[in-house]
Amino acid sequence: MPHLLVTALERNLDRPAVYLGDQVLTGRQVRDEISRYAQALASLGIGKGSSISVLSKNRPEVLFNSGAQMVSGCRATPLHPLGSLDDHAYVIDDAEIETLVFDPAFAERAAALHERKPTLRLLSFGPAPLGQDLLSLAGTFEAGPLQVADLRADDLSGLNYTGGTTGQPKGVMGTYRSAATMTAIQMTEWQWPDEVRYLVCTPLSHAGAAFFIPTLLRGGCIVVLPGFEPAAVLEAIEKYRITAMMLVPTMLYVLLDHPDLDRRDTSSLQTIYYGAAAMSPTRLREAIERFGPIFFQYYGQAECPMTVTVLRKEEHDLTRPDRLASCGRPVPWLHVALLDDDGRPVARGTPGEICVRGPMVMQGYWHKPQQTEEAFRSGWLHTGDIATEDDEGFYTIVDRKKDMIVSGAFNVFPREVEDVLATHPAVAQAAVIGVPDDKWGEAVKAVVVCRPGHDVEPAELITLVRERKGPHYAPKTVDFAESIPLSPLGKPDKKALRAVYWQHAERQVN
Repeated sequence: MPHLLVTALERNLDRPAVYLGDQVLTGRQVRDEISRYAQALASLGIGKGSSISVLSKNRPEVLFNSGAQMVSGCRATPLHPLGSLDDHAYVIDDAEIETLVFDPAFAERAAALHERKPTLRLLSFGPAPLGQDLLSLAGTFEAGPLQVADLRADDLSGLNYTGGTTGQPKGVMGTYRSAATMTAIQMTEWQWPDEVRYLVCTPLSHAGAAFFIPTLLRGGCIVVLPGFEPAAVLEAIEKYRITAMMLVPTMLYVLLDHPDLDRRDTSSLQTIYYGAAAMSPTRLREAIERFGPIFFQYYGQAECPMTVTVLRKEEHDLTRPDRLASCGRPVPWLHVALLDDDGRPVARGTPGEICVRGPMVMQGYWHKPQQTEEAFRSGWLHTGDIATEDDEGFYTIVDRKKDMIVSGAFNVFPREVEDVLATHPAVAQAAVIGVPDDKWGEAVKAVVVCRPGHDVEPAELITLVRERKGPHYAPKTVDFAESIPLSPLGKPDKKALRAVYWQHAERQVN
């Protein structure tokens, strides 16, 4: 990936590479800023193998810093801007992070993290009440050629944290080989416009940056918004004549329902990539009828990022509702199979777990050998997603083996929410499930049993989770019950609980 970044910039030195507000940066300017940032990091002893996290809203310095980390060989672990203090602190501790780079808007959070871990070095994107100003430091260096550290394909490029059924998030160990394979698949299998003007409205520290190198390699540019605000997205599409963008389903639904949609010119759009959660076939049909046959779906997960299967534009067949519910066919760069519980291939049409082998698969879970062994049983990465395959090789996800909810494209593991609810003095027991929701795909619902003689308002429990875990974990609704159904082994029977809310659904994902 570092070499791909350098190549992409060197090929397009005098072409616009990044638009952010009124600021336009060429490939040369981006390259030179990355050089300055890399030298600044090196002056602080940050280089190959150094562990570093970033906590920031979208701004050009995030790209410069990410590029510098990449060519320097740092082990990067992003912190999501919507994450809670407890979650950020857990990641900082578990990933053994040495340096935190933060936006001054997150100075209070950075101070709280430093209080919990006094050895944490703090660098800020500009003047801040604490830490060292990385922008000022980078400005003291002259730009020079980008020098990539001596790296091997299986070296760790970063840790990306995903929730856990045990209540502890897991650090997914990504390698340079995995990231480069993902980019190769994007370049060869994905359908790009001839002229790429790509709109970023998701965090650059996460999925937003995954399109940066492919866009530059195609001689295109990216337009970066601070975040997803539907009116601003529609305005940017018209203003910059955007040809490509990525949306999670919930974002697409919001755009379809926005009053500005019919007042803005979106005719420049040639490709809308979507993924991260199941799409409603009904709303997908509506989107195709509104924007045209420009939709391209990708399916993956942190353990095998973004592109295990794809559903191409021409495969979005409006005469086939079943096809609109599909996640596409496996890409030829990976071995993908549907296996039963014994690791044997299932017959076509029979549900099986999506399992993957190949160079894009993670190295394992950081400091979690048992969970790594479980994930790679039978020699395959087990995704936890249950799918069927039709006669033409298209996969359709029908259920999840993992106890996981996908709400607004965020992965929510019920155990983490249940553990927070259990801390409330009025709660005797709580079970958290996902229920079908037109906007969020799946909405987080808590079913709570109160202690004898105690009462609590749903809003109080929702606020408790929001404060402890962040807004995407907070239940949308809370139901109270006399008891939680139990399995024959005495464990909460989530299938029985889900059945009440999913009885009319054709598949167990939404």
